[in-house]
Amino acid sequence: MEWSDLRIFLAIARAGTLGAAARGSGQSQPTMGRRLRALEAAVGHTLFQRTGDGFVLTDEGSALLAHAERIEEEVLAAQRQLAGHDRQLGGTLRIASSDWFGIHLLTPVFAEFAKLQPRVVIELLTDHRLYSLPRREADIAFRITPFREAEVISRRLMHIEYGVYLKSGIKPPRAGDGAGTPLITMDTAFSDVPDAVWLQRKLPNAHVVSRSNNRDVQARMCGQGAGVAVLPRPLGDSIAGVRRIDLGEQPPGRNTYVGYHRDLKRQARLRALLDLVIERLAN
Repeated sequence: MEWSDLRIFLAIARAGTLGAAARGSGQSQPTMGRRLRALEAAVGHTLFQRTGDGFVLTDEGSALLAHAERIEEEVLAAQRQLAGHDRQLGGTLRIASSDWFGIHLLTPVFAEFAKLQPRVVIELLTDHRLYSLPRREADIAFRITPFREAEVISRRLMHIEYGVYLKSGIKPPRAGDGAGTPLITMDTAFSDVPDAVWLQRKLPNAHVVSRSNNRDVQARMCGQGAGVAVLPRPLGDSIAGVRRIDLGEQPPGRNTYVGYHRDLKRQARLRALLDLVIERLAN
């Protein structure tokens, strides 16, 4: 068995389809299929049942999965340990954060860092997926929830205040009512986040006109006069043509945490970037 084929096997087992596994690994679907057939020939067993809904592990596939995951962890541990001893200020750093945080808070720091350390390439991944630090899907991650992984070193970076925003010139709603007020809020998958719940409580009779899990989309809609939005203040205060309004109390803020794998704590480029981020953003 080749480790490269086991990686293909793990990708398919986790994604459930060849197409999703190919997109996640950057390989073509025919290549993934060919490598899987080669692995099945090598072990002498069918590892997946091909169904209309995707690929389902057979008993033999389930048995191999546990071994493949242990092999993967050993390979990744070796890579992390070697990377952690890298004293050179060069190479690539993969950073994971939410969209608005990466664009409005991290990007200015990264621009400054690029001038100081031009040999370090920063890859910024901005979405709501929780990238795995143990699997080296990212080197540094910024999250609004504390890190639970035992092998991750983390700290609270900053507290972010939120505000209620409305396009300038539009009459603000009355707190406790909100009848006739259009709301711009989170999509249904994130409807339980504290600021969305708070907004619904403060304006119980308002109606939702737009939902999005992207804060920049919410800010743009608010700037166009589509309705009231609760936004992180570093984002909302930067939008031209909107103003912050008072509904009797401030919406709940959020903490942001930064974490990285403990094996990388001595990596020079990671330490240099993290030190600058903390110096510029920590509060």
